[in-house]
Amino acid sequence: MDILIMKIGGSIQDKLPESFYQMIAQLQQTKKCYPVIVHGGGPMINELLERLAIPTKFVNGLRVTTKEVLTVVEMVLSGSINNEIVTHCQIQQLQAIGMSGIDHGLLKVKPIKTIKEIGFVGEVTEVNTAFLMNLLENNIIPVISPIGMDETGQHYNINGDMAAAAIAKAVGGKLAFISNVPGVMEQKKDYLKIHSSLTKGEAEQLIKEEIITDGMIPKVRSAIGSLSIHMKQAVILNGLKPEDIASYLKGNEVGTRFVYKEEVIYG
Repeated sequence: MDILIMKIGGSIQDKLPESFYQMIAQLQQTKKCYPVIVHGGGPMINELLERLAIPTKFVNGLRVTTKEVLTVVEMVLSGSINNEIVTHCQIQQLQAIGMSGIDHGLLKVKPIKTIKEIGFVGEVTEVNTAFLMNLLENNIIPVISPIGMDETGQHYNINGDMAAAAIAKAVGGKLAFISNVPGVMEQKKDYLKIHSSLTKGEAEQLIKEEIITDGMIPKVRSAIGSLSIHMKQAVILNGLKPEDIASYLKGNEVGTRFVYKEEVIYG
């Protein structure tokens, strides 16, 4: 079973054309691969936090999550955004079910302790793959909000890119970050370069040089970190051009691709 985990960024979620969901329907109908959707929601979270006068800040691309912020994050991610994506799937006659990582213990997490004062931000320690595979085998598309829970019942905000990477690695699927850009870009003197592929070392150098910044940092690090002998490929694609996704699945060069190499990941 070929599985494609698509992480839809919050910056593009409400801009995706209907042809994007038509493409997902075609994938499912032809059984070329089984789609899984993980979504973010940063802009909508920012907007509601601002309306409620709740301060928010980021460290290394991750949202500092207090209890107040966590309440808003859950409200937006597991509520309006999740429902909207499921609705678009239903319009295309797709069987889609919205859920968070809390449902059926889908995403077990522990708090990130390497970043001080990050608050209730978690990293995935275990994915309930049996539950996920059961949905896929019954032709149901999981639409997953990146909220998880630890063994005490505490809820955590999970960076959507990291959640998608953990799921892809657990099921051995392909991982595509659906963004509003065609890949990792670098401004040269007289043109804009799109990196067709990057190694771990090259990506970290671009982060150091502040060419890769802000929310692209966890996206790139999640892509690289997800690679293993079982999950050999990840890519950043432009969701405004759904044909790029189909082209990628055919093996064509599109977007920015990250490919497993043992010496790159562990060297």
